[in-house]
Amino acid sequence: MERLEKRLGYTFSDRSILQTALTHSSYANESPHTCRSNERLEFLGDAVLGFCTARTVYRLYPDMPEGGLTRLRAELVCEASLHRTALALGLGDYLRLGRNEQYNGGRQRPSILADCVEAIIAAIFLDGGLEPAEAFIDGHILQDVQAGRRPARTDYKTELQELLQRAGGAGPAYTVVDQIGPDHDKTFTVRVALHDGASAQGKGKSKKEAEQAAAKAALEKLKH
Repeated sequence: MERLEKRLGYTFSDRSILQTALTHSSYANESPHTCRSNERLEFLGDAVLGFCTARTVYRLYPDMPEGGLTRLRAELVCEASLHRTALALGLGDYLRLGRNEQYNGGRQRPSILADCVEAIIAAIFLDGGLEPAEAFIDGHILQDVQAGRRPARTDYKTELQELLQRAGGAGPAYTVVDQIGPDHDKTFTVRVALHDGASAQGKGKSKKEAEQAAAKAALEKLKH
């Protein structure tokens, strides 16, 4: 825990909160464990991350319109961005996973690692308040935008939404049309329906990843 705290740049008063942030549901639900998973912390961390990121981009880009701020925030807090943060921190080494999840590559799974980052944000917030949580976010997730570097576009859902709005149509609708594999290693197929009756599909190891893949496919179809 001390080594991880050094990586995070924060020392916990109550390390049990950090331990919960590292506990995947596959571990918590596995007998004989009786601990909580990090799912509730993930929920809170998502909100703290969204607020801190919104405040940062609002301050750094005083002339950017609302739509641009929304798009930039989404790019900064997307699963791919949080996954990169988790890899840089080496969070996979500290995750508590069930046996099947661990055996099937859970320590490298982007969705699990991204969720863990959000859970850690919540743990820092609950243990020390908003200031250290924001310091963690600024130092580990928003460092590029703080230095004036814009992230590479990875939020295809927001890009598709804005493209359709500019065209005067309704927003896209996403539907999970298939999911195969065991619970610990599912592959999702998502279809996105557009206002003109067209559609596109994408696959991913999480619903979010599949939705992004579907949105990317739809954008490619619309631009050609």
